[in-house]
Amino acid sequence: MEENKDLEVNVIRELLETKQYTRLRQKVAEMNTADVAAIMEEMEEEELLKIFRILPKSMAADVFSYLEVDNQQFIIVSMSDKEAANIINNLMADDATDLLEEMPANIVKKLLANANAETRRDINHLLRYPEDSAGSIMTVEYVDLKESMTVEDAIARIRQVGVDSETINICYVLDAKRTLVGTVALRYLLISPPDAVIEDIMHENVIYINTMMDQEEVARQFQKYDFTAMPVVDNENRLVGIITVDDIVDILQEEATEDIEKMAAIVPTDKPYMRTGVIETWKKRIPWLLLLMISATFTGRIITSFEDALSVCVILTAYIPMLMDTGGNAGGQASVTIIRGLSLDEIEFSDIFKVIWKEARVAALCGLTLAAANFIKLLVFDKLEITVALVVCLTLVAAVFIAKIVGCMLPMLARKIGFDPAVMASPFITTIVDALSLLIYFQIATSILHL
Repeated sequence: MEENKDLEVNVIRELLETKQYTRLRQKVAEMNTADVAAIMEEMEEEELLKIFRILPKSMAADVFSYLEVDNQQFIIVSMSDKEAANIINNLMADDATDLLEEMPANIVKKLLANANAETRRDINHLLRYPEDSAGSIMTVEYVDLKESMTVEDAIARIRQVGVDSETINICYVLDAKRTLVGTVALRYLLISPPDAVIEDIMHENVIYINTMMDQEEVARQFQKYDFTAMPVVDNENRLVGIITVDDIVDILQEEATEDIEKMAAIVPTDKPYMRTGVIETWKKRIPWLLLLMISATFTGRIITSFEDALSVCVILTAYIPMLMDTGGNAGGQASVTIIRGLSLDEIEFSDIFKVIWKEARVAALCGLTLAAANFIKLLVFDKLEITVALVVCLTLVAAVFIAKIVGCMLPMLARKIGFDPAVMASPFITTIVDALSLLIYFQIATSILHL
């Protein structure tokens, strides 16, 4: 696949360099718009702009919607007001809104001033909703029908507005107050008699989304019902837009990326890695690194407070990294599992005692298995005394047990008090478990070895 893409890039570059613009236009016109955008992303800015100007008008807006934000901005800035407004007018309202949200204020003002009244109204309508809400990601291009229409009238309506709609597979039936009262699939319209009334053939049990619903919950609704599109209504049940499954795919990718970044102790960013500058990347990573470094000083203070004990039995020092790493890994396993369960609504806070009881049993089995394997290794290969091996292995059991309990509890408590559970992932839990593991290690060593 990648080889084909590189080949296409080389062919298009050659056509550009030899100025065979007619052949280039014919070639891109035969390609899928997403593929054209992917190839343009590989080009230098000047090449990208030339290709975009060559594109047939019928596909220019679609190709534009697939480009990265940086390249979209470059194209908009490089074009005349009229050309830029033409792109905005031909974009779906949700795509146009996403573009404007990323643009500098002066460019937004210029684009809106040159956009037609309908586009301006649709964009302003979407911009007033909170970020990451259903209202902010919906599109206002859909087919609406009146319940009093006949099938013949409905099909005529689809022919009239369908070309500019996001989808025509499902049409939305409204009453005189624009209240959503039903839906009708295009296939039912095609097989129904022309004089049949929409009210008689529509599906009345409509699943819909409120404009203020969070986008993560919207994605869960799509997953639950397996729809390709869902209507969005306001608080008075009036239809204001629809959300389609292609938007949900973008949301799922965005939310998954955000959770992964938080779990790795990185402040989330909405830019691709290769388009994020060094300084910006540093700003995203350094806050958590500073916090974790400061919190890790507690580990150093614990070791310092037990210096006398360590000086008596220096061999104990060699096993500190193993105990800390094992505890951190055990806690990380538990936290990632619970965070995923919370994000999919498989786990609720009311399940906390069930989760703790399950993780406690898992921790006991994991800890005993690791301790048994380690005990044999310490006696056979490391040639340690039984008492020292016992200290290490008992600490291992305790560290794994505590790590699993902390790892499952913290994300659930975070969700309960309103924090993102992903924040309580591996780095944060590891720091807590390291400190607790060391305290247990030295307490057990002091008791058994009489240090």
